[in-house]
Amino acid sequence: MNLNQIHSVYFIGVGGIGMSALARYFVAKGLVVGGYDKTKTEITSALEDLNIAIHFEDDVDTIPKTFLDKETTLVVYTPAIPKTHKELQFFKSNGFKVLKRSAVLGEITKQTFCMAVAGTHGKTTTTSILGHLLTACNVKVTAFLGGISENYNSNLILNGTDITVVEADEFDRSFLTLSPDYACITSMDADHLDIYGDASELVKSFEDFSDKIKPNGKLFVKNGLPINGITYGIEDDSDYSVQNIKIIDGSYVFDVKTPHTLLEDFKFSLPGRHNLSNALIALAMSVEYGIPKPQLAKALASYKGVKRRFTYQIKSKDLVFIDDYAHHPEEINAVHQAVREMYPNKKVLAVFQPHLFSRTKDFADEFAQSLSLFDEIILLDIYPARELPIEGVNSEWLLGKIEHNNKKLVQKSELIQHIKTSSASIVLTIGAGDIGEEVKHIKEALSIAS
Repeated sequence: MNLNQIHSVYFIGVGGIGMSALARYFVAKGLVVGGYDKTKTEITSALEDLNIAIHFEDDVDTIPKTFLDKETTLVVYTPAIPKTHKELQFFKSNGFKVLKRSAVLGEITKQTFCMAVAGTHGKTTTTSILGHLLTACNVKVTAFLGGISENYNSNLILNGTDITVVEADEFDRSFLTLSPDYACITSMDADHLDIYGDASELVKSFEDFSDKIKPNGKLFVKNGLPINGITYGIEDDSDYSVQNIKIIDGSYVFDVKTPHTLLEDFKFSLPGRHNLSNALIALAMSVEYGIPKPQLAKALASYKGVKRRFTYQIKSKDLVFIDDYAHHPEEINAVHQAVREMYPNKKVLAVFQPHLFSRTKDFADEFAQSLSLFDEIILLDIYPARELPIEGVNSEWLLGKIEHNNKKLVQKSELIQHIKTSSASIVLTIGAGDIGEEVKHIKEALSIAS
């Protein structure tokens, strides 16, 4: 497919975080962009501000005529869209060019030097750090992010086309459409078992991904993973390793040991060893590309983070409110480590919205163990996303598995009331569902109360 022959792009699921980055990209390229989404959100409103025509009803008659020329229109959809979707069926049955988001990313990256970030955790933060480092060091880069960068207030960094930075998504094996020059694998914990069946198939998909790297390309792998590559880790014997870690004024200050030398005095402001690991691999890929250390150190110090990744909503002497996208037990463990490191001896309330019935079923015991680490737990109902309910799998069942004396299941409509009655000085909202839409209301209520 030749993207240069396309004049208009229609997105089915345009409000998704990955889809909306592509929509912004095509608008910047001067194409006509429109689409459908199920729900109006802050993201869809921001897209509408870019003159992207969006409607919220699955109805073929609402598709603008601009997108009905199959010779010049590309239709992009996300795997989260059901096969029974009327508009998707219409485009497929009428001979339009219909591609998954991952395939379109694959086409875009073919013409550039591609750096891809893979892993079951850490993709978005790592990609945004890498995109920021390259941009701040005056590299001509386009970066597609799975979250909203605090530095750019966008999920797209558009600073040229020499390099493309992308998240290599293992869901639905989407990352196998990419052929990167550089790639990293941050983690390979079991996830998406509704797609893969078992963990061994997930591992195999990462092995297949590593085979997609171009000849003379480079693969960077978190130390301990069962795939060969340039290793990285924290305070260990990896090829790239963080050393001499100190916490000064709430930020990490550290050195980086490379295969050839020691690079000293980096500063990084995101809490948590998992984020420090994400910063390290972004630095390693940048060093291998040839960017000098002084530029990288200055760029990393200016990195602000990604919205909904350990994002401070309130940070005062008496109350801290942090929002995070964590939706896997290992991610919750990482959030717990970060908050305990930054706020030792403080009482922590965790509000968690499970994401997907299948994930809750597959990791119920692990979720229960991770959540029990907090001082107080509020559980919301499971966010279904693309799934139908599974009999017996619900938040009440999960709550029963949590060994804790201070836990409760509440409805979203009553959430703020319950948070306000807590004596915790640290409040966390955690989850990948629509809990993110509640954050501004919680922030407002807690700000008034304090």
